[in-house]
Amino acid sequence: MNHIHIALAAAMILTTPILSAEDALDLPALATRAEGGDAAAQAALAARYREGKGVAKDESLGLKWAHRAADGGNADGMDLVGVAYLRGAIVQRSPEIAFGYFKAAAERSAAGAFNLGQCYFGAQGTAQDIPKALEYWKSAAERGHGRAASCAAMAYFSGEGVASDPAQARRLAERAAELNDPSGLVVLGEMQFQAGELDAAKASWTKASKLRPTGPTGHPAQPSADASAQQAADLLKLVELRQRKGEAGKSAFVQMSHIHQGYNNCGSTACATFARFQGGTLGGWDFKKLCPSPLGTGTDWGHLLDASKKIGQQWKLITFTPDDAGFDQATAFLKTELDAGRPVVVDFKYIGPQYPGGSAGHTLNVCGYLAAENLYILCNPAVATPGIQLITAADLKDFWRSDHYGALSKGVLSRPAFVMVQP
Repeated sequence: MNHIHIALAAAMILTTPILSAEDALDLPALATRAEGGDAAAQAALAARYREGKGVAKDESLGLKWAHRAADGGNADGMDLVGVAYLRGAIVQRSPEIAFGYFKAAAERSAAGAFNLGQCYFGAQGTAQDIPKALEYWKSAAERGHGRAASCAAMAYFSGEGVASDPAQARRLAERAAELNDPSGLVVLGEMQFQAGELDAAKASWTKASKLRPTGPTGHPAQPSADASAQQAADLLKLVELRQRKGEAGKSAFVQMSHIHQGYNNCGSTACATFARFQGGTLGGWDFKKLCPSPLGTGTDWGHLLDASKKIGQQWKLITFTPDDAGFDQATAFLKTELDAGRPVVVDFKYIGPQYPGGSAGHTLNVCGYLAAENLYILCNPAVATPGIQLITAADLKDFWRSDHYGALSKGVLSRPAFVMVQP
């Protein structure tokens, strides 16, 4: 099982270092300085090759320059090397090596501090230590790292691994918004929305939606910052629906208490969100600890199902065939559940060379639909709080399928879902 959030490169770990003077240099000048042994230029060149900024994208060459920068003591280069080992896309994945690079970089690199916090939060290469993760995220936020501020804000807001602290969550979300982080603006907008500050919420989401290109809907595989901007556009579209009751067969929205997942913890976090909807109080890591697999690893759906019984909730697994007829049956069932005010947990599968092993899975909730526009509403643990995203029926059809959600799948491709057992 490889249930790593699909936009892993941007949503969970990969962040580029804070821009420096070297980033403003033209490519020949930057290359000359890098060849001459300038470690800062080497790190900047590494970032350009990794992102394909002004050059043809070449992650292997980017890693070569990142190693040279790291060997020269450059903290941003160390962070870039750490990211490569955490991803495992161009080198063999080693969270332990990644953790070492992030730890070496953290005091001098805001991105390094953010990624070190991600490792502590998600038990990657080290034992989980959420207070320490928050310490590093807040340090990175003070140094201008917007995503670190938004991640810390979400942890305090939902009480994930730490006591809920709405006041601190709000301060951190405001810091992320000051730094023009799209996810931070999404989070702040949701806090404003829940506080009844509707005009302020709309302003935050409008600002976020203008930071990156957006469309009628997003795409499940888009990079994180783009996803956050699109989320903001989706939230603006859904303001009215979120304030009224749906109409069976036409629209539905089920409000869920969102929890932002840690690294590779989508299954447990989506299920914790599902459990909270039914009156539970546990978080994603609490749910994970009810399963036998270690923290920071994918979770078998059979273990998730067993965990629901341990907390006194009764769920069942249902599957639909992966063909057109199966999708029609699946979406008809989805609408029935949503019209009754019940969300549904589903599993997505992503295929492509950018994923270690060629594919990745992701577990999330479906919490609404708009029939006239053939759109569905997701509550996704991998994106910013409130986790709400719109998805077209065509994309839902393409991604809602899996053959590796656990032993229960028996290697057969289907459209799996967890639903509440009805008396």
